[in-house]
Amino acid sequence: MYTSGTTGDPKGVLISNKSIITIVSAVDEFLRNSNEQIREDDVYISYLPLAHIFDRVIEEVFIHHGASIGFWRGDVKLLVEDIGELKPTIFCAVPRVLDRIYGGLQDKVSTGGFLKKTLFNVAYKYKQGNMIKGSKHEDAASIFDKLVFTKVKRGLGGRVRVILSGAAPLSNHVEEFLRVVTCSHVLQGYGLTETCAGSFVSLPNNMSMLGTVGPPVPYVEVHLESVPEMGYDALSKESPRGEICIRGDTLFSGYYKREDLTKEVLVDGWFHTGDIGEWQHDGSMKIIDRKKNIFKLSQGEYVAVENLENIFGQAPNVDSIWVYGNSFESCLVAVINPNKQGLERWAESNGVSGDFASICGDAKAKEFILEELSKTGKDKKLKGFEMIRAVHLEPVLFDMERDLITPTYKKKRPQLLKYYQGIIDEMYKSMK
Repeated sequence: MYTSGTTGDPKGVLISNKSIITIVSAVDEFLRNSNEQIREDDVYISYLPLAHIFDRVIEEVFIHHGASIGFWRGDVKLLVEDIGELKPTIFCAVPRVLDRIYGGLQDKVSTGGFLKKTLFNVAYKYKQGNMIKGSKHEDAASIFDKLVFTKVKRGLGGRVRVILSGAAPLSNHVEEFLRVVTCSHVLQGYGLTETCAGSFVSLPNNMSMLGTVGPPVPYVEVHLESVPEMGYDALSKESPRGEICIRGDTLFSGYYKREDLTKEVLVDGWFHTGDIGEWQHDGSMKIIDRKKNIFKLSQGEYVAVENLENIFGQAPNVDSIWVYGNSFESCLVAVINPNKQGLERWAESNGVSGDFASICGDAKAKEFILEELSKTGKDKKLKGFEMIRAVHLEPVLFDMERDLITPTYKKKRPQLLKYYQGIIDEMYKSMK
């Protein structure tokens, strides 16, 4: 199976039958221990690429149990319609899909009138409070579930009981919101093609694991390795941080016809993932950085770009963000897909007219988004050199047609740079 090729050419990953059997057994055991084992009457909707390990493994689990798999029509705009038709019980998603669901729900709440909005907010706070205190999601607010949140569940077909997010980090606020309003378990997992998908998954009914990918699944060994050049110490007593290394029968045996690359990442049986993790006190893992996606600015400061994108991605009216910098420049710039409804509402209130594309080109709109980013950065206590100094608002979502993202919506950084090089140059020029 081939990797998605976010940083270069896709690599052929050699996966054995033993690896598949081991991961299917691990998923089985995890679900059984969580009292959520797959049954014959379960239904899964397959819309992620069939050549992606996340979808592949979940389908193997369903085939193993004789449960049902339905396939979407292939149009992301009709996905919610397909879900309503199929009524799945298990829903696997990548963060970009869940971000869209979250954005759509937030929009409905904010435009639903004073009474509906107030009822929703009261119900949300009440249920969220009980879940934080340790109540299971089905017991936390059963009356509000019937009055308010069943409408959300109906939007996902009415039968979803487990939503599993993987392939990229899910924002804390989106995860918490969906845990409260969907009346189902929302679990975040982590794994790679090389580890045969899920190596970690968060536990149901455990709000303390928000923002983490949970503990390792059965049959997987994990340790952290210090990365001194980035200031990460795997042996720190306070917060052990380092590169995540994985060992066990779920591992791949090497890259197809690339022994050189295999030797780089497989050392003494341990696979070096390139992701930086932090052990939490409850045994769960938090992904905090990416070893390879760091660069140095001209003043010598190192920037961990994925961490910044996760933070700035939480800013209001930002749907997607690509942050860029290099060692010849002293500051960061970004290309942003702004939230259409949010930016159009702002434009209406601030006397900016025209269609969405012309609003995106407006200097006041760019200033407005920069202010939102700045507030978010200050709230998260980012350093001065980590702040965004200029933005380009892109009305067209980053897409596969232009080769800017992978089929699971991960950003292709070299391709993004090539596509937006002229715009990046212009942004830096305008600041000098």
